[in-house]
Amino acid sequence: MTKLNTFARVRALSHWHAKCFCVALLSRMAPNFHLFAVVVEHETPDLLSKVLELTKESLVSPKSKINFSLQIEKIEEAAPDISAFDMFGVYPANDACMAMVATLNLFSNEDPGGAVVVSKLSQGGVEAYLLNSQEADDDTVKTHPLMEFEVSLQNALLDYLEQGAKSKETLQQCLAIALEENMSNIGIDLSH
Repeated sequence: MTKLNTFARVRALSHWHAKCFCVALLSRMAPNFHLFAVVVEHETPDLLSKVLELTKESLVSPKSKINFSLQIEKIEEAAPDISAFDMFGVYPANDACMAMVATLNLFSNEDPGGAVVVSKLSQGGVEAYLLNSQEADDDTVKTHPLMEFEVSLQNALLDYLEQGAKSKETLQQCLAIALEENMSNIGIDLSH
């Protein structure tokens, strides 16, 4: 039997496990928005972190009342206009916003494929960072340690989620896996 690729494995997750996967990946992507927002003096640098907390609450307390449409509006308003900035940081910040919207659409049952979108945005963000920083080129990007780590981390999450129960402990373990190295998906140190 051939092993499924990462995106096929993400598609195969149950709805709850897909949401948990998104939350774990977003815990590594949201800091990219925060850093960008602080640098450009955006009025809501903590917005993604706050909305991420709401998604965690929704996972562990399914009866909690969260207006996902309102949260999507807030994220869309806060998402940076790529054409308005001449710095690379706008791209991972925008990716984090798009990933959060995809996650919220998954939570609100608007888009069952939201987890695949988040997975691709996270991997794509790493690729864009490596190419832009010239740490890799088209021939070496897939074998760069940061990209290998991203793919390995997503597979570790999938390995755990494919066996994990729908529980607070599963969410906590996924967050621990995602943040074990204490860095964002593009390698920003989160220990500060």
